[in-house]
Amino acid sequence: METIQHTTAEAGRLNHPHTQQAFGMVKKCVAGYGALGVVVLLVDVILSATGHTVSSFMWGRTGGVLASAVVAYWLTGLAARGSRAAYLRVRIISVVAPVAIVAIDSIPGALPPWFIVLQIAGAVILAPAAFFANGSGLRAAFPKRSKVSQRSKRS
Repeated sequence: METIQHTTAEAGRLNHPHTQQAFGMVKKCVAGYGALGVVVLLVDVILSATGHTVSSFMWGRTGGVLASAVVAYWLTGLAARGSRAAYLRVRIISVVAPVAIVAIDSIPGALPPWFIVLQIAGAVILAPAAFFANGSGLRAAFPKRSKVSQRSKRS
């Protein structure tokens, strides 16, 4: 009887040096994005401690960036070990997060300029991850399921 793995990548392509290098680049982008998120958090804390106004919107945005960085880094690690589901989520996060950051930061008057600059810098650092994650090399390591294997799963 044939065993079909639905959730893991093909071992040969997954262990290819170029595949692991691409995952390494995604991790670096996500780590940089997270590190800049930590910088924003530290500035928020310092401003708040010195009596400056830090809105709940700013706290929420900072927390959201940090949470998305942690989740994206964790998912990238899972994907590098073969999880197709994690890989698909990394692809989505790497595209959606930078776009969402820029869109939300474009709301007039909602955030101070220094905050917008740091948040957009984070989006710029994360953006290359979308190109690596959605590139042909990583997509080849996680081929789409064939219709035959999808039918056998339903049975």
